[in-house]
Amino acid sequence: MDTAQRTEAAATASAQQTCQPDIHTVLREMTAIVVEQRVELKYTKTQEPVRRTEAVATASTQQTCQPDIQTVLREMTAVVVEQGVELGYTKTQMEAMETRLKASESKAETLDIRLKASESLVEQLQHQSKSQTENLSLALSQVEDLTKEKENSRVSFSALLWESGSTTTGPHSVATTLVFRRIITNVGNAYSPTTGIFTAPIRGVYHFVFFAHGQGDTSSATVVALYKNEDHIATAWSHQPTYSVNPSNGASLLLEVGDVVYMKLWANARVFDNENRHTSFSGHLLFPM
Repeated sequence: MDTAQRTEAAATASAQQTCQPDIHTVLREMTAIVVEQRVELKYTKTQEPVRRTEAVATASTQQTCQPDIQTVLREMTAVVVEQGVELGYTKTQMEAMETRLKASESKAETLDIRLKASESLVEQLQHQSKSQTENLSLALSQVEDLTKEKENSRVSFSALLWESGSTTTGPHSVATTLVFRRIITNVGNAYSPTTGIFTAPIRGVYHFVFFAHGQGDTSSATVVALYKNEDHIATAWSHQPTYSVNPSNGASLLLEVGDVVYMKLWANARVFDNENRHTSFSGHLLFPM
């Protein structure tokens, strides 16, 4: 038996009473009906059960029963109708909210997918950034090495024996290192005007040239020599009793870092220089190795 039938039966049974009806029984039955109506109204969009309940209540009012029963029926019917209206409105709202919730869930799923894609992209970018940072560090290190190598490869010097006035060096009883103190060029500062020694800053091939001037002398020759470390490399020699002499020479040398190159005046020899700048020592790096 459905709710409408039960309502109708209850109303009919109440109407058939000719004396004092059992009001408490009616109320209990109507209460059970209202409760059931509330449950059913939660799951329906129409008000058909309400209209049926109203019809039952209207039919019941036409019976010759006690006014108290009719009043109870009217009140209970009003409650059912009110409950139906309220529950119907709430259901509409719930359906709308459910639709919006589903849309929000779909949007959240889309955002979650996009977030995961973004996280994956961030990881890739971080990996690329790390690789690029490592490559950049390597490139910077290589650039730094190349810069140092380039700076070190700029090696060139020229120096004069003359400082002021006329300078005659020698003769000495032993070979003596010549110190060319007047600097013309000293790129890289590999030549020392204090010691007269050139020190190779990098491994490479260097070219050296030297020129000497001597006045004619019957007892002393003009002899200068190029040395690498302790090795005698080349000599410029000239000797004549009168006039002047201008011997010269040169050589290209493969030098390691720290190798030294310098000039020596031989024992019992002499060399001359003045403001005309006759005697010089020069060298430069041809290319690194």
